[in-house]
Amino acid sequence: MKYVLLAVTGLALAACQPSATPEPETETGPALTVERVYASPSLTGSAPRNLGFSPDGTRVTFLRPKEEDANVLDLWAMDIEGGEPYRLVDSRVLAPEERELSEAARQLRERARVRGSGIVSYQWDSQGEAILVPLDGDVFHVEVESGRARRLMETEAYETNARISPRGNFVSFIREQNLYEIDLVTGAERALTTEGGDLISWGMAEFVAQEELGRRTGYWWSPTEQYIALARVDESPVDNIQRMEIAADGSATVVDQRYPRAGTDNAIVELFILDRDTGGTVQVELADTDDIYLARVNWSRDGGTAYVQVLNRMQNELTILAVDPATGESSVWLEETTDVWINLTNDFRALPDGSVIWTSEDTPGGYRHIQHRAADGSLITQVTRGAWLVNEIDAVDSENGLVYFTGWMDTPLERHAYVVPLDGSSAPTRITEGEGRWSVSYNRGATAFIGTYNDSDTPSQTALYDRDGERIRWIEENAVVEGHPYFDYADDHIVPQFGTLTAADGTELHYQLYLPADFDPNRQYPAIQYLYGGPHSQQVHRGWQGFRPQLFAQRGYVYFTIDNRGAWNRGREFESHLQRRMGSVEVEDQLVGLDYLKSLDFVDEDRVGIWGWSYGGYMTLMTTLQAPGAYAAGVSGAPVTDWALYDTAYTERYMDHPDANFEGYEASSVFAHLENYETPLLLIHGMADDNVIFANSVRLYAEMQERRFQFEMMTYPGQRHGIRGEDRSVQLWTMILDYFDRQLGNEAE
Repeated sequence: MKYVLLAVTGLALAACQPSATPEPETETGPALTVERVYASPSLTGSAPRNLGFSPDGTRVTFLRPKEEDANVLDLWAMDIEGGEPYRLVDSRVLAPEERELSEAARQLRERARVRGSGIVSYQWDSQGEAILVPLDGDVFHVEVESGRARRLMETEAYETNARISPRGNFVSFIREQNLYEIDLVTGAERALTTEGGDLISWGMAEFVAQEELGRRTGYWWSPTEQYIALARVDESPVDNIQRMEIAADGSATVVDQRYPRAGTDNAIVELFILDRDTGGTVQVELADTDDIYLARVNWSRDGGTAYVQVLNRMQNELTILAVDPATGESSVWLEETTDVWINLTNDFRALPDGSVIWTSEDTPGGYRHIQHRAADGSLITQVTRGAWLVNEIDAVDSENGLVYFTGWMDTPLERHAYVVPLDGSSAPTRITEGEGRWSVSYNRGATAFIGTYNDSDTPSQTALYDRDGERIRWIEENAVVEGHPYFDYADDHIVPQFGTLTAADGTELHYQLYLPADFDPNRQYPAIQYLYGGPHSQQVHRGWQGFRPQLFAQRGYVYFTIDNRGAWNRGREFESHLQRRMGSVEVEDQLVGLDYLKSLDFVDEDRVGIWGWSYGGYMTLMTTLQAPGAYAAGVSGAPVTDWALYDTAYTERYMDHPDANFEGYEASSVFAHLENYETPLLLIHGMADDNVIFANSVRLYAEMQERRFQFEMMTYPGQRHGIRGEDRSVQLWTMILDYFDRQLGNEAE
């Protein structure tokens, strides 16, 4: 479900800490406006995406938006030895008028939270000679040295999930629910499956795998190119939800969506292994029941074993099977069980000697840590340990016995890069500096990494570093100096204050607070409490926070956020407070935050608003309904209103099956508390939302109207779970800000 970013993703500022006694201003810059936030060029400056090394390590490649249109991306490169970045592939040269996305492609991008158009993904071949670029519904093969781009197909069908085979001989892709390949030498195309169509698909991830399990593919090449493991999905058991998509031109389309609501049947997912040499397939028996989730597939380095991760329906048992690709026969490589739930990762790293590095939460406190396991699955070494967690494994240098990872070892508010001996003989050593958040990507030999850093007052900066963290050269310094898009606004940036509060059970909770622009401690200000509240999300951290708090602060609001029990990056035990009782403990902790906010002398306790989107929209409803009158106004975007309407994989992971937790589902429903409606609400939803389906809000509208409750609402024709596009985004945020101004009596000075 995690959908926190809304339409302001990636925007933020550089600035200075607000002073309690403001200095008199002799000259002011332009005012920060919603219109400017969404205009081009982006106020964030140049923020490269999808950074990576070429296979030979001579270049860094990344996606960068066009200066004249921040929504269109091109592929850029920079030579390691020196020189300025240069555009490698211009999306408008390959496809001057990119055609409309197919429904399957639109869903894939929605699930992956991909924004923008043009080149949104790319892949190097293993030799570093060519790059695969999906664009315009087809696939382009670009030779790097010559710049020659070959369109591999030109069909009315929309090809998705394209990738280059491990040795660079083939390109595989999905067309009309079947898996195809193209021989890059001969140009010959062949269908590897033909049965796909209607409710059957091959090589594709089903809805809940994409949205809730973080798996967006349904096929996996073996390293030798001999085998392909591929999923067969049968959606016939899944309920057909007919939803009306009302477009911006007023037209309406009835969309049949196979959407498995909590307690109903999932798709049947089977796994086969195709031998490309013979054309034969063998089926892998995943479990003694079809009611499971295919979570991940990995290969050993020699291609002789496929490791298949399988979750049970309640997601508290993970089984990893070691599969012989020639026969499909399997044995249990590892089993993990928990009283809570399994959090999946992509941290399975097969080493040349047959052993495996991976991460597990089967530790005291449920903190994710690194393990080294033998080829038979037995534990060799517990590599890391302690009351902190590993974010992800970034590289393994098996020759020197080192593991590189990012994690939250120093504080849950900062993410850093570390290195640790594979044998666990000493504690991890921190590589990166600063007080913010790092993302890193290593080259093949783990001798260098691309590091992107940001903090509360530093926009994302990207550079090339050696393995010890010494900067070699900038890729994008992105300094807010004259000429930077945000330079004229930077002096007004507000840096948040951080602190901790205590939950009812004694648990420490982190908060952040933005003071309003030109803060005067002798005044009282209206305040906004922003929340998400659900699992797999962390809102309070020292990283780049975006423009939402800045827009409110510049408008004269105190802006406050607290991460309740259940939030991300504090360990599974911290998350488990939500188990079987969503909309309860989160509300308690948010009200602890509200009490603190109202205790501040400079906050007007009668003028506090609350808002959130997705799970945060749900929490806005649950908090205002369980604490009637505590807030002066609320804005709820795309909320779940009844967990019985949401999907199986997410809901049952935290709430159990409805038949086993009837009272929990009842108590977690907005409708169980609707008699307490008192706080004025603005309700917002996209009318084509295929994640939190529009029926959630429609049912709420109808029930509130039946009870003669007054409320405001805004719906967005054709929009899904996020509201996209410059014009709509400006309208949305102008409306939200104006609504709070009106409800909280905020008069802009």
